[in-house]
Amino acid sequence: MSDIVFEGISKVFPRGGSAFTVLSDVSLGIPDKQFLAIVGPSGCGKTTLLRMAAGLENPSSGTVRVGGRPVNGPGGDRAVVFQQFALFPWKTVRENIAFGLKCKGMPRAKRNEVALNYLELMGMAGTEDNYPHQLSGGMQQRVAIARSYAIEPEVLLMDEPFGSLDAQTRTLMQEELIRISRVNPRTVLFITHGVEEAIYLADRVVVLARSPGQIREIIDIRPIREGEGWDKLASEEVMEMPGFGHLRARIWRLLRREMQASSLDLPKISQGLGGRNAQSNHR
Repeated sequence: MSDIVFEGISKVFPRGGSAFTVLSDVSLGIPDKQFLAIVGPSGCGKTTLLRMAAGLENPSSGTVRVGGRPVNGPGGDRAVVFQQFALFPWKTVRENIAFGLKCKGMPRAKRNEVALNYLELMGMAGTEDNYPHQLSGGMQQRVAIARSYAIEPEVLLMDEPFGSLDAQTRTLMQEELIRISRVNPRTVLFITHGVEEAIYLADRVVVLARSPGQIREIIDIRPIREGEGWDKLASEEVMEMPGFGHLRARIWRLLRREMQASSLDLPKISQGLGGRNAQSNHR
């Protein structure tokens, strides 16, 4: 089992001579093999939650467990994909994907085989000897995702992975992620500012309240997706379905209530599947 459990999570950061509470008493469970997306105003603690699941940040109070085990630091059972591709520029595509396998001690022939298999899965066969600077942004992010899958993590943690891509590439990458998730399902925690992106990709969408972050609502996408047959449609056809529009309006109403208290948050949320995301220090 590779479930993620947040129990009574709070996080306080020092700010000058005072303290800033990013998250307050958040409890959330992500069952094994479920794809969960989190949306919310800037500063509500989205990225902080993900970093806690990754073991890169400790809660001020509460417990984080993955697969029933407390998270005390990074581990091979979890892989993180950030908005920045974080590829090694001096390594080839194949070497980038195989890097984690090399750290695990896998023999060269086997790790090269695994890297080539994931390149084929990502639709990038033939690029194994290229360097990152020879690839487009979308192709670099495919390499980053392939590298994460290659180590066979139980959990995939994705922090606005398509936020720096152009609109067309971003849409294609979303479709690619859905395809890969069907072939090789993982427990996924996905952070985004894109409302439509969250609805299109996730089984459930969590809406966080503005700082201090708390869960405002959890919306189950699966019944509507299955009832209207989204899995058989292209992304633009999905967005035209009545159920999709209703969910988008529902989530936007929730977000608008949170953003009314701070007009600075308005540009930070993207309606469009291909909209660019804004960054913040504690999303």
